[in-house]
Amino acid sequence: MAIVLTIRNAHLSAAISARGAELQSLIPASGDNVIWSADPAIWAWHAPNLFPIVGALSGDMLVHQGRRYPMKQHGFLRHSMCEIVEEATDSCAFRLTDSDETRKQYPFAFSLTIRWALEVDRIACAFKLRNPAPTPLYASLGAHPAFRWPLGDCARDAHIIEFDGPETAPIRRLERGLIAPGPIPTPVEGRTLRLHDGLFQDDALIFDRPLSRRLVYGAPRGPGIELGFADFPYLGVWSKPAAAPFICLEPWRGLASPKGFSGEFADKPGLVALAPGEERLWRYWIRPIATPAR
Repeated sequence: MAIVLTIRNAHLSAAISARGAELQSLIPASGDNVIWSADPAIWAWHAPNLFPIVGALSGDMLVHQGRRYPMKQHGFLRHSMCEIVEEATDSCAFRLTDSDETRKQYPFAFSLTIRWALEVDRIACAFKLRNPAPTPLYASLGAHPAFRWPLGDCARDAHIIEFDGPETAPIRRLERGLIAPGPIPTPVEGRTLRLHDGLFQDDALIFDRPLSRRLVYGAPRGPGIELGFADFPYLGVWSKPAAAPFICLEPWRGLASPKGFSGEFADKPGLVALAPGEERLWRYWIRPIATPAR
């Protein structure tokens, strides 16, 4: 069984597993856990972290210098035991580095540190990726936090996502796990996405050019979740159809392969490339919002 660390302050407590550095609970001092329970009969994850790919590769194969490596959807981080490198009252950090096992799927050297820290009434997650090799490192990474839907006693169909600004650009959808060829009109009305199960009959909503880097999920006059993702250029919104009791709000630095793309991994759209010795940081945060006073 994976080690689970608990961090807390006066406003929040959170539990994070060493398996995948996954957030398993986030509990306000005066409220309930806002993270999905990971019921294995429905969807057995709380908030998996994604690396070294986001989404799927064509044929579940990574091609590097003509050689093919098997790689399942969202990569191996979420299944991997990470080293604990920081353990404090209100923060913790985990590290995953390349190994014989990872190189069977992903022929690159890397060091990925994921740090969780409570910042007053929110929790922040930082991904720090370093390239220790003398050759370029190609990767994608992202977050996949699942929040309870509905929150509190609010009606399921009363929930919305309110973006920071108008989101008028077309979005993308998936076709058998890969990015479908053409964009489609956005379901966002101005700044507001009204949530209903029909949105997810064709899998995730993929915002590949969002203007916003902050959103609020919840029901008017009910509890909510504020999500900030300034460092991430893409956003996925997903739930399983048939009224699954969670919704995922997913900051991404990367996308699934476009349908029809089966070329070199280094040429896949959405990747980041780190030069030898380079290090980069991506950060997002979650803030539970209590029910407003009436």
